[in-house]
Amino acid sequence: MNSDSESLKNQLLTWLLADDVNTSESNLVEFKEIDGVENSLQQAATFASGDLELGGVPQTFKLGDIPTVQDRFQAVLKRRLQTEIENQPPLFPWETQLMEYPERLEERSLSLVPAWGWKAQQSKLNLPINLPETVFRELLEKCQTLLTASLPLGAKLVQAVEDFFPQESSYALNDIAGLVLRSTYRSADVLDQKLNIESDYPDLQPRQQMALSLMAAKQLLENLSLPVTPNSPVVERQWLTSEGLLTLRVEYQSRGKHTQLRVEADLPTKGIVTLRADGTLAMAQSSSAGCLNVELSCQEFNPTYTLEVEFPEIDQQPLLFVINPTI
Repeated sequence: MNSDSESLKNQLLTWLLADDVNTSESNLVEFKEIDGVENSLQQAATFASGDLELGGVPQTFKLGDIPTVQDRFQAVLKRRLQTEIENQPPLFPWETQLMEYPERLEERSLSLVPAWGWKAQQSKLNLPINLPETVFRELLEKCQTLLTASLPLGAKLVQAVEDFFPQESSYALNDIAGLVLRSTYRSADVLDQKLNIESDYPDLQPRQQMALSLMAAKQLLENLSLPVTPNSPVVERQWLTSEGLLTLRVEYQSRGKHTQLRVEADLPTKGIVTLRADGTLAMAQSSSAGCLNVELSCQEFNPTYTLEVEFPEIDQQPLLFVINPTI
């Protein structure tokens, strides 16, 4: 009985594998998969029957050949999926249509915007408390625009801070600016004692904020100005940056109508130094930290020279100094 049953199973399997493809196709229900692979079951049955490989000639398999049929079915399915993906590539979740991406990003897109590197100088100012970075930055930018203006120091101070206090009268600003310029207000300790500055800048009273801002503006204008005279032909200035200390040494020589200005800059990082006067300029550039020298010679006395120090790695804007030779 068992022998007859096993023989019947073998005959049935042989008939299923060797039967005509048309007969198999007529009894199969068509299916479509989600990924677009159509009639995979039908193709598998056709492939198993041998039509795809042998041009329609039936091919019989023994019971031990079932793994071979499975391997061939998987190969057909894999090729079909590859074809579908090539014809209609899948999209990323953020894409609405097929997009092409560069093989590599441009170097510029990988570079970071440099941080504002001039802010470290605030620690060198004689102030009872520090200004917020945004206030200090705007104040420094305003002071640089006023360096070459033909205005007295008091007027420059008022113009440097007036935008911070639009609700305050110009009389109040001028009054406090006059106090800051007096000898008793040249010390941060005196300012602290008289105005009782103990809180952070945002918590101060408007009068305290004005006094603190005016005193910072005065010191910034002094830090950015390098006056030279025949009696004091050499002046030095230092500015602390996020990369280290910048040191400038200016030497001025005057022989009749001929003047010569020489600037020696000790840079904490690679940078560019540019000296300008009357449409002429001298520029020097360094690829690393170290000393740079620039010189300018003029046939006539020039009242104002400007000196730009640029550090591309710490800031996008150069730091501007003014050199005022006086007879």
